[in-house]
Amino acid sequence: MIYLDYSANTPADPAVLEAFYQTERIFIGNPNSTHPAGQAAQAEMSRVTDSIAELLGIDPAEIIYTSGASESNNLAIKGIVQASRHIGRHIISTALEHSSVGGTLSALQQQGCEIDLVDIARDGTIDLEQLRDLLRKDTVLVSVCAVDSELGTVQPVREIAEILKEFPNCRLHVDATQAVGKTELVLDGVDTMSIAPHKFYGLNGSGLLLKKKDLVIEPQIHGGSSTTIYRSGTPALALAVSSEEALRLALENQEKRIAYAEALNRYLRDELAKYPAVRINSPENAVPHILNLSVRGVKGTVFQRELGKRGVCVSVKSACSTEGTPSKAVFAVSRDRKNALSSWRISLSHLTTWEELQEFLRIFDSCYKELVA
Repeated sequence: MIYLDYSANTPADPAVLEAFYQTERIFIGNPNSTHPAGQAAQAEMSRVTDSIAELLGIDPAEIIYTSGASESNNLAIKGIVQASRHIGRHIISTALEHSSVGGTLSALQQQGCEIDLVDIARDGTIDLEQLRDLLRKDTVLVSVCAVDSELGTVQPVREIAEILKEFPNCRLHVDATQAVGKTELVLDGVDTMSIAPHKFYGLNGSGLLLKKKDLVIEPQIHGGSSTTIYRSGTPALALAVSSEEALRLALENQEKRIAYAEALNRYLRDELAKYPAVRINSPENAVPHILNLSVRGVKGTVFQRELGKRGVCVSVKSACSTEGTPSKAVFAVSRDRKNALSSWRISLSHLTTWEELQEFLRIFDSCYKELVA
């Protein structure tokens, strides 16, 4: 098997698994309990929270543990909008967002919120001038992804935050699911940020929501304070420790992992450019881990299926998207529905080998000759 879908899920690092195992073995108490076992677990929970905060350069009180980025996005967006309903119900987002953002916005729209989507430029970044024009006194939230999951486009978060300084009642939520370990994490001016450890060799079922300490949001799960008043539930200590380890490894190794992915990406671009029907959709300045392409006249699902028969794992749109519809991200940059329907994504890792890419290209060539008229 050749796995080229690391943006959907990554294998847990052995050190992450060991951290989870040792924590589960050693700390048997509920961190909310007051007996000695609970106190030991609580002390470890405090330690790991302090450590994550130090890695990210934030206050420990700004960390909320969740079950993943989908919950983090729901909590941030719904929590901000519900807490700001006395100010307004206008939200601005983009067509590039993950379904956990898009679905949340659709739910809020049904409850009376007004949603505007800012245009996307041909390089995949949002139109900052149009963002300025869309902002209103009753705009309570702008929600953007730090890195688009389909194209790998890096959004200008700093510039967006700077624009929002003129609108003190408007909050900025950033879905950083695809950003950790792949590009700089911009936290300045960001009110909430979602992080998913399973995207950087951590464990599924764990997530983080970073929330500015002075920001009040409406909880979505009720029933007790847990580690924070904003998300009830028994603290999952082992998942928190595993998230800490995954984050530490991602940040410590970020520079060399990016350099390796850049070399792989350039090799693929050069080789795929030899095929007349191939169109590269990812911009040159995208994160190197993601390479989106289309093969003219062949639906992405068809090419994916043929690659899958030969043991190659790639994705059509993000793993949580609706099947059979064109990629919104690719359509936004190409303005071509057929091209968007033909698109699919290769996502790379420091675990990807040169031998795997060479074998992939051999298999791709076979599929191309079979499918392209």
